[in-house]
Amino acid sequence: MTDAEFLAAFESCTLPFAQWNHRAHVRVTFATLQRHGLDAGIDRLRECIKRYNAANDVPDGPLHGYNETTTVASARIIHAVMTAYADTHPAPDSSSFCDVHPQLMSKHFLRLFYSPGQRILPEAKTTFVAPDLAPLPVAS
Repeated sequence: MTDAEFLAAFESCTLPFAQWNHRAHVRVTFATLQRHGLDAGIDRLRECIKRYNAANDVPDGPLHGYNETTTVASARIIHAVMTAYADTHPAPDSSSFCDVHPQLMSKHFLRLFYSPGQRILPEAKTTFVAPDLAPLPVAS
């Protein structure tokens, strides 16, 4: 499935929920950032993830559902990696990006930046909470 097809399936909420795993999150983020840039991409991700979760009856609680901090932090990291490797190891599509950057394929990659519990603070669900272990990378 091409990035355009994958993103269209996600945005129209027709992507099977069984396929909505960590790799799919990274693919959607890559494709969205590539299409919209960082700030508009984060806005789009926020909107689409919430809509996709609602369409799939994902419960929204302290440990489930949409998390603003997770979405923003992940997008910033993926954007920084996209930018840093654009000249030396450009990824032609989201699947290639995932293959070339296995460090992002662990759903726990945010643990390098956030201590246990920081991302599950009540305010982290609705507002971006800065990391407490290391600053997020900045795309240059």
